[in-house]
Order: sequence, then C-alpha cells, then structure tokens
Amino acid sequence: MFDFIIKSGNLYDGTGNPWTKTDIGIKDGIINRIGDLSNEIADRIIDASKMAVTPGFIDTHVHSDLLCIKPEIHKIKVLQGVTTELFGQDGISVAPVSEATKPLWQKQLKGLNGDIGDWPWNTIEEYLDFLDKSKIAGNATYLVPHGAVRTLVMGFDGRQATKEEMKKMRELVEEGMRQGAVGLSSGLVYPPNVFSCKEELIEICKGAAKYDGCFVVHIRNESNKSLEAMDEVIDVARQSGVRLHISHFKVAGKINRSNYEQSLIKMDEARKEGIEVTFDQYPYTAGSTVFHAILPPWMHSGGTAELLEKLKDPDIQARIKEDLKNNTDYENHVLNCGWENITLTSVSTEKNRWVEGQNMVGISKLLGVEPADAAIKLLLEENAGITMIIHWGDEEVITSGMQHPLQVVGSDGIFGGKPHPRLYGTYPRVLGHFVREKQALTLEQAIRKMTGAPAQLLRLKNRGLLKEGYAADIVIFDPENIQDNATYEDPLQEPSGIHYVFVNGELAVENGEFLGVTEGQVLRRGLEYAKNVTI
Repeated sequence: MFDFIIKSGNLYDGTGNPWTKTDIGIKDGIINRIGDLSNEIADRIIDASKMAVTPGFIDTHVHSDLLCIKPEIHKIKVLQGVTTELFGQDGISVAPVSEATKPLWQKQLKGLNGDIGDWPWNTIEEYLDFLDKSKIAGNATYLVPHGAVRTLVMGFDGRQATKEEMKKMRELVEEGMRQGAVGLSSGLVYPPNVFSCKEELIEICKGAAKYDGCFVVHIRNESNKSLEAMDEVIDVARQSGVRLHISHFKVAGKINRSNYEQSLIKMDEARKEGIEVTFDQYPYTAGSTVFHAILPPWMHSGGTAELLEKLKDPDIQARIKEDLKNNTDYENHVLNCGWENITLTSVSTEKNRWVEGQNMVGISKLLGVEPADAAIKLLLEENAGITMIIHWGDEEVITSGMQHPLQVVGSDGIFGGKPHPRLYGTYPRVLGHFVREKQALTLEQAIRKMTGAPAQLLRLKNRGLLKEGYAADIVIFDPENIQDNATYEDPLQEPSGIHYVFVNGELAVENGEFLGVTEGQVLRRGLEYAKNVTI
C-alpha cells in the first residue's frame, strides 16, 4: 500500500528524455514505484491526467538563508514548485562567523537576506543544525561564502591577502566542506570579495575542489569588461581543478551585446578543455541587488559602518559622483544602465517607504536634487539597507542563453518591499512564457534545466529525477495554463497552474494553496539526502 499514487500523469523525468504517461507510487517519502499502478491502493490517489509530473525544481541561486525559517514568507518558493534551494550565494552569507564578525555581517546582509534577530550559530555546521531544528518548507543546501571566510582571516580590509592568509582561508573552506557545504561561492563585485586577486581565488578554490565542490561565482564584471572577468574565473577553475558555475549570467548594456555570445563561446571552449562549466540565469531582463552596489569598490573597505561614515564627507561625495559618471574600472551600474533604469525595491524605514517601486530619476525630481545626491541621502537615512532593480538587457539575448545546453534556471530572488518579480515568478515564467508561448524550449528541455541539471551541479545523489528510490520531491502542473503573474509594478502575485507540490513525500501544495507543511531537509555534501534510502 502506498501513501500516495499519482495516476495517469505525463511524466517528465528530469533527464531531458521524452515524457511518458504513467503512475507514481510514493511511500515513506520515497518514489517507491513507477509504472502501471491501476491495481494498487493508496491512502490517497491524485488524478494527474493531462498534467505534467516532474521532479521538484532546484533553485541554484537564492537569498533565503534566513527567511526560510518563516514559512509564511518563504512559501512562495514551494508555490512555484521549488523544493530545494542553494544558500550561501555571492560570497556574502551567514556562516561561518565569529563573535567579532557576526555583527558586521548582520548589518551587511540585512537589506539582502532580511532580519531574524540574533544568529545562534558561528560555524557552518551550527547554522545547518539550526536549519535542521527549524521548520522549513523546502530542502536547503549551502555554499561556503568567500567573504565570510575572508573576514574571519583579515576582516573587511580593502587589500590583497598574503600567502599565509590565503592558506588560512583555504583551510576554512575545507572545514566548511567537511561540515556539509556543497561548494564555495564568491561575488567579485561585493566587499570584501572585490579586494581579492586571482591567486587568492585559486587557493580557496583548491579547498572546494578537494571535496569535489563547485565554485559558484558572480564574476567581477558583467558589462564592459565581462570577457576579462570570464577569463579570470575560467583560469581559476583551470588552475585549482574546481568545477565552475557562473551566477546569474548576463552582459549589461546594448553596447556590450557581442560580449554575451563571446562569453558563451568561452564557456564552451573551457568545457572542451575538460573544465566543468555551467551557468544559471533568470528569465527577466532586469537584475536586483543591494543599492550600495552602485558605489565604487574603494568605498566598501571596512564594511557598511565605515561606508556610512565616509558617505558623510562632502569631498568623498564629490569623488563618488565623479566615479559614477566616468569610472569604467568597476561594475558601474549607473554608467552602464543609467539612473532611469535603477528602481528601488525595499528600504528599512517607514519614512522612505514611498520610494519603493520608484526609479531614481523620479525620486530625485521629487526630492529636488540630482540622482547621485538622492542616492547618497537615502543610503545614509536607511543605513544602506536598500535593494534595487536594474534594467539591463532585452529578451532576445536572454533567450539565447536559455537555449544553451550549459544553462540552468536560478531565480536570485530577494525578499522585501516591492521585490523583483523573479522572486514570485521565475519558474512559471520559464514554463509559461518561454516554453508554451515563445516555444524557445521544449518542456523536456526546460524541466531538465530546473531539475536534473542542477542536481548534477550540486552532486545530489537522489534528487532531481523521477526515479525509483529517489526522494519524492514532485511537482504537478498544467502546462497549458501555468503562468507567472508577478510584474515589476505588482510583484507580489502568486503564479497559477501549479496544482500539487510534494516535498519529501508530503503534500505541501494543493490546488495552488500552501498547506503549511514544513518537511524540508538540510542536504549536506556526501550524505544520503532522503529518508530511509541507502545510496
């Protein structure tokens, strides 16, 4: 007898193979049997006729590291069919920390990851144990964040590391891998990672490669110097032996469009060389991050507290304004995309709540000042706790990336205020807009990019495929009606067309409604991930 039988669904197994009309039997959290189950009985039978039945979606780029413990907020992920997420992104996350660095990171990450109060952990192992004891709706995996490791060794110093400091960082990466992380992350535009050199990246990546971990990286430049940035991380992988995964791959600005195709060629060539390279991408033509990322790298040395002190200095303000107009040596969002294409999505105080959803040109006009002055004023008033959306490209370009065999889907969703619609709409947008409407991908191809391919990236032993003995993370949706409803103007809209979602064999979503089920597990590197399964 089964706990559930999913009857007569069109099964897309996550490999990219053609779909098969068949039944699935679930027992004790596991896909127990696939085939004709018409003579079998179950506690509950779900009729999936004319529905797509797929593995649970695996989101390879998220910022749910803290708010995953609040299911009433985090539920939007499972409502999209996401059953596993990869935390620890961009080299800036919540563990490892010390009593000295914890306050720095709590302040630094408040605008990005939210605020849950005190962090009752220091190490990665303690953080993962904390998640184990919390009620989480989906499964969690973790990357060792470069910045957190760097601050343990050398604080927020805006300088290159010594060889001894690099060695200590590598040892901390190895420790994090032993504690269950599946790889290493860095965001080479964010402090303190921005201050690292290639030699440092190679050394720390050796620590991840030792345990067959991946290096998930926001490259140093995603616009006018994107080709050089791509060369850097490919060479890091070449020299360290690490598996390379490019975060939210894009090239901003119309004048840089040719760099997009050239970057894809560079990844293909690296793959031919024997370097395992992949990339994730969200299905939108705008990005989102913390607002203080518009500032030049020299402003970030010392962390957020020092940044805010510097911002008060009129001479420094003048230097910032000059950089925003002319400096091409860093990822200059203002110069590349324009103030009119930067929209604020969340702030920390009620006083400035009115700016949420407004672009910087409109905000500056209402304040009666230039956009740069408005930016400085708001950063100071909000203690830098602001996020933004940056409109950078067009759909034709992202479609070509989506069709590339190395691409997987990742949302890069950030909670708070009026967020980027990718938080609520990424997966149904791929399946509805790009598969059904544009026919840019087949359904089999899209499902592989959401399930089997990311499971391969993370080396998950029993996730990502519909296969007997695998964990019963399953999504059932109507391919003719699945749709994202979130927009830039109204982003807090749940998708439609997703009827059922199972997490570890428990029904978490029924008829598009979250049932409050919190059966998510922490998936540690090298451990069996499903209940009662021996791999």
